[in-house]
Amino acid sequence: MDHPMHNEKGALRTRLLSERRALPAEDRERAAEALAGHAGALAAAAVPGGEAGAAGTAGTGAAATVAAYVSVGTEPGTRPLLDALRARGLRVLLPVLLADNDLDWAEYAGPSALAPAGRGLLEPVGGRLGPEAVTGAGLVLLPGLAVDRRGLRLGRGGGSYDRVLARLERAGARPVLAVLLYEHELLERVPAEPHDRPVDLALTPSGAHRLG
Repeated sequence: MDHPMHNEKGALRTRLLSERRALPAEDRERAAEALAGHAGALAAAAVPGGEAGAAGTAGTGAAATVAAYVSVGTEPGTRPLLDALRARGLRVLLPVLLADNDLDWAEYAGPSALAPAGRGLLEPVGGRLGPEAVTGAGLVLLPGLAVDRRGLRLGRGGGSYDRVLARLERAGARPVLAVLLYEHELLERVPAEPHDRPVDLALTPSGAHRLG
């Protein structure tokens, strides 16, 4: 029998995905450009010698590395963002999906160094750095469908980023955690389970929104 929480999450995912599909292409393009600017400013605040990290927790040694991802479909676009971060001299890590849904990581070396992978994903072609590589990032940008004012995130249900958040916690790593969303996906509440870990910020086309 289905768990009521899973049914609630499933219904919300269906609604949010439908709303994303309804967004005009030009709105998605504008959102991607705005997110690139906000993510660049957020990352700059974590660069050694700059301001403290947005959540006040990023270690200066880790701050020159940002973990991000390549957007697919109607997700808030990250292509301009990836190049903006790299242009700032930051080391950008991108995920590589493993057979068990966990994530390995490799360094982003530009658009020409991305290759098609399973499930419609694009992945970096560089050397694999291991799942623990994310623990060296000062800023981690996460995909999601929504986040609430407590910082609880609704993902697609695959569990890959739940593993990332658990790995960061086990390692005692405290990067700034930011979910990339459209404006209407910052909600008052999303259905959550006891193991769900909160994030620090929602990054939308209007800017960074502190959570929790």
